[in-house]
Amino acid sequence: MKPFKWLAVAAAVMAFDQGTKWLASAELALGERVAVLPFFSWVLWHNDGAAFSIMSGLGGWQRWFFVALASGFSIFIVYELRRLRIGDWPQGLAYGLILGGALGNMIDRLTNGYVVDFVLLHYGSWYFPAFNLADAALTCGAALWILCMIRDARA
Repeated sequence: MKPFKWLAVAAAVMAFDQGTKWLASAELALGERVAVLPFFSWVLWHNDGAAFSIMSGLGGWQRWFFVALASGFSIFIVYELRRLRIGDWPQGLAYGLILGGALGNMIDRLTNGYVVDFVLLHYGSWYFPAFNLADAALTCGAALWILCMIRDARA
């Protein structure tokens, strides 16, 4: 019973991610960029690779590789959620964020063959690769997971 609240976090991340990708796709043309702040723009880009477009444009096989990777890792996270110690909310939150992000991007790969990216951070001529809310959740979840591992190693 205890993993259900973290599965709810994952479901919320996944739903919010899919909703924002739908909104970006509905409001922006592919490649369009709308400046919001001097360091932040909305964009609409399709990424058939992984983070930073790694493995992009390799003929499509990477789509199924990333679907398999997300599926396997999601099963692992659900397994770990079942073993989670009662009261270890930081670890549960990390798992929920990672699971929601992985599933959000996996849905894109299954339905579109690519991931929708729409957040672009930049400063002067420096640009961080465009990303989405699933990517942000995965990154925050992974950082929290690392902090939990450091905490557990010191205990």
